[in-house]
Amino acid sequence: MKNPRLSPRRFLFLLFFLTAAHLWAQGPPFQTDDPVPVDFGHYEFYIFGSADGTPVAMGAMGPALEFNWGAVPSLQLHAILPLGAIVPSNKPVYLAFPAANGPSAFGLADMELGAKWGFIKQTPHRPQIGTFTMLELPTGSSDKGLGVGKAWYKLPLWMEKDWGHWTACGGAGYQLVQQTNLRSFPYTGWLIKREAGKRLELAAEVFAHGGEGLGAPQTGSSALIDAGAYYHFKNPNTQLLFAYGHSVAGQTENYAYLGMYWTWGKDKGKKSAPDALLSKQRY
Repeated sequence: MKNPRLSPRRFLFLLFFLTAAHLWAQGPPFQTDDPVPVDFGHYEFYIFGSADGTPVAMGAMGPALEFNWGAVPSLQLHAILPLGAIVPSNKPVYLAFPAANGPSAFGLADMELGAKWGFIKQTPHRPQIGTFTMLELPTGSSDKGLGVGKAWYKLPLWMEKDWGHWTACGGAGYQLVQQTNLRSFPYTGWLIKREAGKRLELAAEVFAHGGEGLGAPQTGSSALIDAGAYYHFKNPNTQLLFAYGHSVAGQTENYAYLGMYWTWGKDKGKKSAPDALLSKQRY
């Protein structure tokens, strides 16, 4: 079963200091992720809700919390604690699909743990490349359709390139699932983003995945176009994130995400502004 966020993402934080040409990382509110770990000693926190549905069933997540930590240089640790819902269509035409039949349910969904490793740094002539491996823990009830019932995995490779006010990123991965009525499948996503002022960034993506099995709402393969934005509040470390998308090929599918994001942190080995001023006054 696909996590409704799909990679996704969240409750608080990104980068505490940015250069003028550097853009905020991707991931939420989109299904395409990025290879840029949170800076060492920095944190991200999201609270969000998302939905991903087909004519077979609607899967939703929220409220959900996501936490990311720049544990060591070039490595980010990641966790999502989600509540979720499943709403089968119960239409006779989908009688053969287990995901389409039964009562609606709400409760704890499968938790997500992950590690993002940016192993190739971006240069003026080379994109950043990295992985974002994820382990999905079977904390949701599989009998109610809120979880898979076994551990499952996301194994992607992502790349990103920034230039001026633009960012492009994309890649592909494989979702490994071993459960009755579910199956493993490939996925790919490609996103373009542009700064539209000091507080707004606009973005769009193409995201495609294979069929996920009769036990998931996404019984067949689908390709979607999603569009959304990042709004930075007066405090640049606080954002509103949102996106909506619809399939353009394959099984009919809708995707939506709405969340709030915060970031904070302190660069290791650097003095705070008051400490630096005090040192200057002493010496």
